[in-house]
Amino acid sequence: MSGGVDSSVAAALLLRRGERVEGLFMKNWEEDDDADYCAAAEDLADAQAVCDRLGMVLHTVNFSAEYWDRVFETFLAEYSAGRTPNPDILCNKEIKFRAFLDHARGLGASHIATGHYARLRHRDRGVELLRGMDPDKDQSYFLCALNQQQLAQARFPIGELHKSEVRAMARELGLATHAKKDST
Repeated sequence: MSGGVDSSVAAALLLRRGERVEGLFMKNWEEDDDADYCAAAEDLADAQAVCDRLGMVLHTVNFSAEYWDRVFETFLAEYSAGRTPNPDILCNKEIKFRAFLDHARGLGASHIATGHYARLRHRDRGVELLRGMDPDKDQSYFLCALNQQQLAQARFPIGELHKSEVRAMARELGLATHAKKDST
């Protein structure tokens, strides 16, 4: 649960399907100034409000050290070597679908779900990552480094939807995040 509309609706859709859902808010950065702290605190408050509305438990975890070691330092080293890595791809591979997944397993989860606009197709030979249905919001590129095990344990409940549908669902459900500004 990021505190945004996409993860909020992803959780609601899973609950609607009758799945057991618990929220997990992860902190990936230590804030140095009040503006960043306020944004993170607001995101956490929004995630808690959604979980309260949906009747879910919200867990919090701090992955700042892991993010620094696995994403930020790698990004700096690659950039210094003249390459231009995408930190979002690395964050998904190392934090959201490794550290986050491991933490969720420790809480008893068999899968994790996110608010990414992407889809999965399960085949005999493995899991295929597909573009999200909304061409303006597709995030499959940022998930391209995930391995088969990570993909097999992932769920993308909003991947079949357009952003306007996600916002409408959030509004209908009375979720405080329905009008929240999109993240980058």
